[in-house]
Amino acid sequence: MPAVGASGEIFGLEKESWDLNTQEKIEAAGKKKEEGSVLFKAGKYARASKRYEQAVKYIEYDTSFSEDEKKQAKALKVACNLNNAASKLKLKEYKEAEKLCTKVLDLESTNVKALYRRAQAYIHLADLDLAEFDIKKALEIEPDNRYAL
Repeated sequence: MPAVGASGEIFGLEKESWDLNTQEKIEAAGKKKEEGSVLFKAGKYARASKRYEQAVKYIEYDTSFSEDEKKQAKALKVACNLNNAASKLKLKEYKEAEKLCTKVLDLESTNVKALYRRAQAYIHLADLDLAEFDIKKALEIEPDNRYAL
């Protein structure tokens, strides 16, 4: 039986991730990512963050995924973790933002957005040497990038 949460969300209508096949997991993750993006644009950063976390949970363990599905899952993980990092920065949860950016960089070591957002987190955490390192690395990768300037 579905239930309505305090914030108006409906629970109980979605399948658990273990009940989904691999393609359904990717589709569910994509749907949660889109929901997160709508919430982020509406300024509902905490709720957006939850959606991005839910999205990643669907595709966290990809051992049964085909090569193509692994590529799709990786792209979704990168996007969701980057978007979640942006949410965490807005919520002033800088340590969480830093961890999420590091997860992205573990998947894509030259992701300029992740370097830039992690530098923002480091600045707020008063770790200016690490912030400078990330900004310099971002500029090495993309010298004309407006984010890192």
